[in-house]
Amino acid sequence: MSKHTVLFELGCEELPPKSLKTLRDALQAETIKGLKDAGLAFDSIEAYAAPRRLALKIINVDAAQADTQKRFDGPAVQAAYDAEGKPTKALEGFMRGQGITADQVSTFQAGKVEKVCYLKDVKGQSLDVLLPQILQTALDNLPIAKRMRSAASRTEFVRPVKWVVLLKDNDVVDATIQDHKAANVTYGHRFHAPEAITLANADAYLDALRAAKVVANFEERQAIIDQQVKALADEVNAIAIVPADLRDEVTALVEWPVALRASFEERFLAVPQEALITTMQDNQKYFCLVNSDNKLQPYFITVSNIESKDPTQIIEGNEKVVRPRLSDAEFFFLQDQKQPLASRKEKLANMVFQAQLGTLWNKSERIAKLAVALSAITGANPADAEKAALLAKCDLTSELVGEFPELQGIAGTYYARIEGENDEVAEALGEQYLPKFAGDVLPQTKTGTTIALADRLDTLTGIFGIGQAPTGSKDPFALRRSAIGILRLVTENNLDVSIEELIKLALAAYGNVLKDHDKTLADAVAFLEGRYRAKYEDQGVAVDVIQAVQALSPKSPLDFDKRVTAVNHFRSLPEAAALAAANKRVANILAKEATPTGEIVESKLIEDAEKALCAEIQAILPVVQPLLAAKDYTEALSKLAALRAPIDAFFDGVMVMADDSDLKANRLRLLAQLRNLFTSVADISVLQH
Repeated sequence: MSKHTVLFELGCEELPPKSLKTLRDALQAETIKGLKDAGLAFDSIEAYAAPRRLALKIINVDAAQADTQKRFDGPAVQAAYDAEGKPTKALEGFMRGQGITADQVSTFQAGKVEKVCYLKDVKGQSLDVLLPQILQTALDNLPIAKRMRSAASRTEFVRPVKWVVLLKDNDVVDATIQDHKAANVTYGHRFHAPEAITLANADAYLDALRAAKVVANFEERQAIIDQQVKALADEVNAIAIVPADLRDEVTALVEWPVALRASFEERFLAVPQEALITTMQDNQKYFCLVNSDNKLQPYFITVSNIESKDPTQIIEGNEKVVRPRLSDAEFFFLQDQKQPLASRKEKLANMVFQAQLGTLWNKSERIAKLAVALSAITGANPADAEKAALLAKCDLTSELVGEFPELQGIAGTYYARIEGENDEVAEALGEQYLPKFAGDVLPQTKTGTTIALADRLDTLTGIFGIGQAPTGSKDPFALRRSAIGILRLVTENNLDVSIEELIKLALAAYGNVLKDHDKTLADAVAFLEGRYRAKYEDQGVAVDVIQAVQALSPKSPLDFDKRVTAVNHFRSLPEAAALAAANKRVANILAKEATPTGEIVESKLIEDAEKALCAEIQAILPVVQPLLAAKDYTEALSKLAALRAPIDAFFDGVMVMADDSDLKANRLRLLAQLRNLFTSVADISVLQH
């Protein structure tokens, strides 16, 4: 069967830059699905996207579907012919229904019964017939939140459609897509090459557009931008900050990227650089430049869509636009300094944290009390912790944070420094919000760790205390994320404290604001313990490893963490599978039989295998017990792996359920001792192999 190369292009008004890549990928995926459902084979599909176009090139696609045979089933052979072999009424009815004669009837075996049937040859439809419908369906299925209709057209799309190209090799496919008749005419860059371009064939697309100042391939445009931005940054010994989503957005805004470097007055560098960077990235779509110490430099890079004869005009225009933005940030920064952080508590006293839990100032006072109590655990200076807690929320009332909400905490750090607070207090104000997301960095100072813990514990305990625990997808206070933050702050700082102690301290800070302390404690502890699975699965730990540790319900996150590490290591040992299976066997035996009390009676050990196992256990106890006491679970489990051979020999050579009750009791005691050794770390019988 012959193969063809197809080019499809949908020309539009400028497409929304934040979703251009998504639209391109969805169009490709939907078209692949359509071709597969139609039974049309192809080698590959290349997808292109630029501000005014979405396009696909389908390489080596079948010219038509394969011819097939469709079977129409009739009555059983027995009922189709009479004794003389003539067609019965049943068969005649079937032939009439299918419009066939007796010589077109076939038979087939349906289970034990032979039936008559008609095998109809179905000719495969051609690519020309199928393609327009496949493409229109793909467009209809694109993830578009708001579709628009343009002019008199009834069809809808994310932006008004201006032209449609549909070529099969050199020929235009007769089709109407999105109310536009397909042709072989496309258009180049809106300013540089607005005239119509006739495409000779499907393969001419990329080069024809490149000649008209349009780089249709998204990745190619992005690579050009990356290269130009790096070259401009290198010229001034700087590094460009290029967030992935901004990079995609800029790539989606231009057809012919031309990066230009502009500058701003150095006096603005006195303003917190986070504010300057935010305003330049979010409002102007600029790439900012920093030096090797991550300090902002007085330059920015803009990516223009025009190759200007006079680039300095574009550069000056951008400098003019950015100046008032930077001046605003500077104004807010200077205004804020007229009022010390500590004096902002009046404003916090008027801001509600949560209706039943009071204002942000109430919260600050609780965090201060809790932070002092936590200092004993985190090793922070209690005076620093208290000071930082009382200042922690003050910057929320500042002009700078009002304008740039993402500067909460960061602004506080700047103002605390200006006011002469020590490093611990100043840093803690920014660090209180860490970690912000899974895998984010943790606070570096002890005071920051203390405030970060206190803030999360206060919110979690309070929300549980008023019965507003997260349900299903509703989690307005982001308690699930916050809980994982608490577990990380405890384990990664090696804080030896139980979840229960932490919640009790938070409850003490609330006092009688919360009514039922016992229920709140139980609920909050259960919720935090329930987050272990999400935390460790995120780190790539297998579920059975987590369950093996959960079976023991360790009280402290640090202890839990050490056990997970140990079991994860144990799982990789060659003895692990056999020992997990043996533990399962032991657990099953002990579950059915009550373990007798008392010590193992050596004289009742009669088989060699049970004597050997008992001797091995006695020999390993003095080695493993100090390791367990020191919580060196990884080493303890590694040592216990040596029991594999004697355990296997025991099960091969010893009948636990002996008729002699003394022998049986002794063997059960031996197994119980063995099981206790392993479960002092985790229930490894849970491990799947």
